[in-house]
Amino acid sequence: MPSKSHARPLRWYAIPARVLLVTFIGTLISFAVSLFLGILGVGAVSTLRHVHPDMTIAYRHIALPAAGVAGSIIFVLAWVMEIRHYRQAKTLANIERVS
Repeated sequence: MPSKSHARPLRWYAIPARVLLVTFIGTLISFAVSLFLGILGVGAVSTLRHVHPDMTIAYRHIALPAAGVAGSIIFVLAWVMEIRHYRQAKTLANIERVS
């Protein structure tokens, strides 16, 4: 006889915490990757022009705007995915309760 599995109760108040956590981690990762690529790019351009590299360009004009854009996109997508998951879980819980 199959055992009846009990799912966790739905907690809508956990959605903002998960969204903020995912956004924070995604923004940090995108900042790190864009900073790395910015440093490589600034180093390559300064080598080609035979000038001293100004690494503040990599921070201020490349990594920070890229992380801001990526963080905004991650924030919106995380909200959409969490709300879809919450609604789907709620519907499945109601179907399970009825049957």
